[in-house]
Amino acid sequence: MDARFFHGTRAVLVPGDELVVGHGSNFQQGRISRNVYFTSLVATAAWGAQLASALAGDAGSGQVYEVVPLGPFEDDPNVTDKRFPGNPTRSYRTVHPVRVVAVVEDWPRHPPEALEAMLASLARLREQGLDVIED
Repeated sequence: MDARFFHGTRAVLVPGDELVVGHGSNFQQGRISRNVYFTSLVATAAWGAQLASALAGDAGSGQVYEVVPLGPFEDDPNVTDKRFPGNPTRSYRTVHPVRVVAVVEDWPRHPPEALEAMLASLARLREQGLDVIED
């Protein structure tokens, strides 16, 4: 695995900053995350950034950062085998810090209609009580 990516919405990070557990979830209000989530695909990070921004009511599309995990990590069970057999999204999580090494300035945004479809899908999962995050 070469590059790893993290998405954010609120705070702007700079190289050298470390992401640690214990912050609010981008996807469920009031939830404190016990893991730091990241991916090795910029397109997956783009989804995360855009969805988190939309869910937070932010007008922008969030930020994407290149990161390096500072400890062991595992496949993210929220998507691996649960929603996507194997790990095609290359999504991971760790309880250890993750260090920002670069800000990704030019990342591919998903089209508005694709974002709206994903938000509608998430809303349906919430209505059915299926938006569970294994943390």
